[in-house]
Amino acid sequence: MPTSSVTSDTSNKNITAPIAKKIPHKMEIHNHHRVDNYYWMRDDQRSDEAVLAHLNDENNYADAMLAEQKSLQESLFEELKARIVKDDNTVPEKDGKYWYHSEINGEQEYSNYYRSTSFTGENKTLLLDVNDRAKDHDFYDLGDLSISPNDQLMTISEDIDSRRIYTIYFKNLNKSSDSDDPYLPDTLIETEGQIVWANDNKTVFYVKKDLETLLGTQVYRHKLGSPQSDDVLVYEEDDHSFYMSLDKSRDDSQIYICLHATESTHYLALSADEPDGEFEELFPYQEQHEYHADKMGEHFYIVTNFQAKNFKLMKAAISQVHDINNWQEVIPHRKDVLLEGIELFQNFTVVTEREHGQIRFIVHTTQGENAGHQYPLSFDDPCYFACLGDNPEPKSSTARLYYSSLTTPGSLFEFDLATGERKLLKQQKVLGDFTKEDYQSERLFITARDGTEVPVSIVYRSDTFQKDGSNPLLQYGYGAYGITIDPDFSSQTLSLLDRGFVYVIAHVRGSEMLGREWYETGKMAHKQNTFNDFIDVTKALVEQGYGAKDKIFASGGSAGGLLMGAVINQAPELYLGIGAHVPFLDVLTTMLDESIPLTTNEYDEWGNPNEAQAYQSILAYSPIDNISAQHYPHILVTTGLHDSQVQYFEPMKWVAKMREFKTDDNLLLFKTDMEAGHGGASGRFKSLKEKALEMSFFISLLPK
Repeated sequence: MPTSSVTSDTSNKNITAPIAKKIPHKMEIHNHHRVDNYYWMRDDQRSDEAVLAHLNDENNYADAMLAEQKSLQESLFEELKARIVKDDNTVPEKDGKYWYHSEINGEQEYSNYYRSTSFTGENKTLLLDVNDRAKDHDFYDLGDLSISPNDQLMTISEDIDSRRIYTIYFKNLNKSSDSDDPYLPDTLIETEGQIVWANDNKTVFYVKKDLETLLGTQVYRHKLGSPQSDDVLVYEEDDHSFYMSLDKSRDDSQIYICLHATESTHYLALSADEPDGEFEELFPYQEQHEYHADKMGEHFYIVTNFQAKNFKLMKAAISQVHDINNWQEVIPHRKDVLLEGIELFQNFTVVTEREHGQIRFIVHTTQGENAGHQYPLSFDDPCYFACLGDNPEPKSSTARLYYSSLTTPGSLFEFDLATGERKLLKQQKVLGDFTKEDYQSERLFITARDGTEVPVSIVYRSDTFQKDGSNPLLQYGYGAYGITIDPDFSSQTLSLLDRGFVYVIAHVRGSEMLGREWYETGKMAHKQNTFNDFIDVTKALVEQGYGAKDKIFASGGSAGGLLMGAVINQAPELYLGIGAHVPFLDVLTTMLDESIPLTTNEYDEWGNPNEAQAYQSILAYSPIDNISAQHYPHILVTTGLHDSQVQYFEPMKWVAKMREFKTDDNLLLFKTDMEAGHGGASGRFKSLKEKALEMSFFISLLPK
């Protein structure tokens, strides 16, 4: 392992790493025995004094070991903060008779929300002062904001504990007197945070959380003016492999209960005009049938994987949607094109597709004299990210798209759907001396050990990159759940690029970058492909001169933190430093414990270890189960005490075991935000401190 200028774990005699006590906890299944000496760290209530004391000891140790970096951290924080426009606003969007936008000013951490009667801001009204509602809380998340169909009422959902458990409030937007409390007495607690309005403007539907598993398992109907205790349970899902959400059709005629497992979907529907009716399944449930359904007028449109691995678009009349055999094909399945989704307009359909890893949009004219005509909306960069923006008006003849690349700040375009003509509405401002032309991006395909070509996105500053193997390189990866990490602009990354770093996104298997097959060959029994891809990309980039072999860093969070844990078990010699954030590290133990939030939803992703074959597959890579007596890179681990996705005790146990086994003197630092959850600190500036922490950690490790 290369030497660095950073003080190691043991070189400072006055600072010692916390050593956790060991209490053997024996586990046996499938005739296999494991002993977890740190199982005691699990505390579902987060109140155990020994647990909290150890976390605080780890925080104090990390602070002491990073003391010499403090000035660099602070300067990086100020640098990141200085690029952000203090006074900013979103482009107003029309929904019904009003135009909605948000504003943020000065040192505010959160945006405030407004509406007006015109695009230019006539009769501007403050709907919600988020900074005022957040001021008394260490953590604050505005989950959802919705307006009633008659525009008179607004709901807001708030999480102040970072557990993704939301309380919903109702506000009367017609009350203008300061002496009148605009908030209704209706308050809904322990929810997913989402509200769907019925068309009567007095009935709403919401999902109630199970406080142990943190799954949404029940849908309730609430009538304004009544206590929550009177709410009616309209649906309950006993199969905890499903996530539950609510939706409303594009034409506002139906309300949906949407059930999503990793490989299966089920919709139940109710007329939005008859909220006291019964939800009925849109069509019969079928295992491993994934789809998204929407409705416009007299037809349903279904993006489905039925006999179509990469999905196809089908259409069905209202009377025929219950029978899949009566659906009509609109866009056929294509082996090399992933159909990601659609946006319905009255006269157009905008289709989002991905081919060879790149997003594109195809506009289909569905009504009028040009019905049947289609054309692409195109962009210029070699690799980029784009998505449909908010387009709440189905009658509109224009659509908004968000666009960004590794060198192009976020840009909001408006396209004329009839002509394809585009207009730039706004581009993210980057303060300071940023010039797009100073940076260069590339898109490569690197051959992994099994002959598979792995897409890679790269960006660097042109005047500091020579491709001679001298640059430090930071490689990022995720690779799970079919989530694709597209090459997006980050003003924060500029601080590394300007210091000579090359930044890389390895689009490893487990995402859907190259279609559904790319996901399926990076999950369950094939999970090792994710780790092989990441390691092989690192080796190839060093061989090709993109990075210096003694200056390679890697970073990932959540399932990407699992990636980090597995990679450094299998190829620790490749990396100088690692950032692992809210990392999923104790895969086997977690997946065997159905009481841990979200476990049962994950069986289709990782496998169910109650089955012997899946157990062995997970055991082979689970980071905590494969720690060995070897040298590891310098490691920075961060988590949140209130994380609802990956419990704090996973990295806590992993760090304790790593200290026990690793044979080097490299830094192993563990920071826990005692107020935050899975998403880290709330607010636009607070979150920059976490980024500055990792950047200073990496920069300080560079050989002198």
